[in-house]
Amino acid sequence: MLLETLIDAKAVDYLILVVYFAFVLGVGWLARHQIADASDYFQSGRSLPAWVTGLAFVSANLGAVEIMGMSATAAQIGIPTVHYFWIGAVPAMVFLGVVMMPFYYGSKVRSVPEFMLRRFGPGAHLVNAISFALAQLLIAGINLYLLGSIVHALLGWPLWVALIVAAAVVLAYITMGGLSAAIYNEVLQFFVIIASLLPLVMIGLHRVGGWGGLKQKITDAAVSAPASAHVPSAEQQLHSWPGQALSGFTSPALSTVGIIFGLGFVLSFGYWTTNFVEVQRAMASESLSAARKTPIIGAFPKMLVPAVTILPGMIAGVLVPEIAQLKAGGSPAGGSSGTGVTYNDALLLLMRDLLPNGLLGLAITGLLAAFMAGMAANVSAFNTVLSIDIWGTYVQKGRSDDYYVGVGRIATAVAVVVAIFTAMIAGSFSNIMDYLQTLFGFFNAPLFATFILGMFWRRSTPAAGWIGLLTGTTSAILVWLGGNAEVGFGWYSLPGQGLAFVAASAGFVMDLVVSVLVSLVTTPKPREQLRGFVYSETPRADLADEDEQGQPWYHRTLPLAGLAMAMVVALNAIF
Repeated sequence: MLLETLIDAKAVDYLILVVYFAFVLGVGWLARHQIADASDYFQSGRSLPAWVTGLAFVSANLGAVEIMGMSATAAQIGIPTVHYFWIGAVPAMVFLGVVMMPFYYGSKVRSVPEFMLRRFGPGAHLVNAISFALAQLLIAGINLYLLGSIVHALLGWPLWVALIVAAAVVLAYITMGGLSAAIYNEVLQFFVIIASLLPLVMIGLHRVGGWGGLKQKITDAAVSAPASAHVPSAEQQLHSWPGQALSGFTSPALSTVGIIFGLGFVLSFGYWTTNFVEVQRAMASESLSAARKTPIIGAFPKMLVPAVTILPGMIAGVLVPEIAQLKAGGSPAGGSSGTGVTYNDALLLLMRDLLPNGLLGLAITGLLAAFMAGMAANVSAFNTVLSIDIWGTYVQKGRSDDYYVGVGRIATAVAVVVAIFTAMIAGSFSNIMDYLQTLFGFFNAPLFATFILGMFWRRSTPAAGWIGLLTGTTSAILVWLGGNAEVGFGWYSLPGQGLAFVAASAGFVMDLVVSVLVSLVTTPKPREQLRGFVYSETPRADLADEDEQGQPWYHRTLPLAGLAMAMVVALNAIF
């Protein structure tokens, strides 16, 4: 029996969905009337308060990819999945707010590639803009594929119908309302996602006998699993460090280094500090202070998100028969695609087994909200980069705001259509996080090397910008192909997410080395052109938060940053 026949959605479930979609489209329609120029469409007129952009910052990342991918990874390896949050997110979010946002916001650029243009010139700008646009299309396809799987499995709609209907809704509210519509809906979706997943966690924990019962069931399953299944030990599944189940390294020391450097530094900082999907939310803030606080405010809910993403996956690993069978080395039939159960199905199957109608409709709505948050973030970033950085810079310069808003709306439609096709690539991965981390290693890790060198080394030259990016991206792809026997060369083998960590690290290091060497033999930009883009050439007054003077500590950037870091250190120690 296929998974899609196991759920009997009632009228109340459909009613919840209809109400939610109507509300989302209403937000897009209202936001449409606030658009006067391109700044309003692409940057929300820089008018949004920090708490709004902070929640949108988290919600843009809390898409179906994260919810389904993290629950899949947690079902497979357990607690070490928290490294994606406590090591792989919060420190980089704090760094973005404290160090990098003054450069982004103060320079008044509309996108990360535009920052590259003004720091390095056309070469690095074009390479970054094209690679970023490609990455957004691929990641939007992941969200679309997961949405299709959700609707196909839980509601029984044909996959092609699910893809077209959901894509049409995202297309409608982004096209109508631009970035404001995306951000306000992301705030709404954040609360919908949390409200829809909490009942699943509470019912699941009750069913397994609480946290203690869950640990005991994981221990029993690990002990009884056959050796051929390669199930991580109970110790590895129930403790975050040294995290061999995540990294794929057998050595505790190598695993720790791999997670800290590969995930915690290269992948994490590469994603959070240079990914325009995230940075765009902070750049829509009403002031420099609000922009700096945006990722830091977002860090607080971010460190608690594992409660509604990782816990359900761990519960599914012991409660859902198909996932338990898969974990023990079996090949259960069914799954959201009908070709066999994978870890990506963990959350769907848990909903099937635990939730009654009504709560089921709320959970489906939460997953749809997650999909829309993630895909809308990808699409709104894609339309800005394509319209401003590629079309407005290299194809049609100096046109009116109305013209570029029109191009942006066309780009939105193109992105949604292309995502339907890139969704098929995502469907070939049994754990979607493997695919996602691979993409980040290709596109974000080399960019971070170029960015950090250009921001803190005045001598970094325009030629080094684009040559380093190309070299780093190529190196990451070749290293990944070398360790992938299915689609690459298979020269070596590294299980888990370790291959993505190694590929990202190689891309970062090669970009850094090549950029330094090229900079030493080429001419840098004049110092007067580097103000606002290089730390040593930017007056401290340009980086100051004058509007924070006299404010209580909880309104100031640095105290909030310190509190966030203290909390994440405590969480790592506890688990």
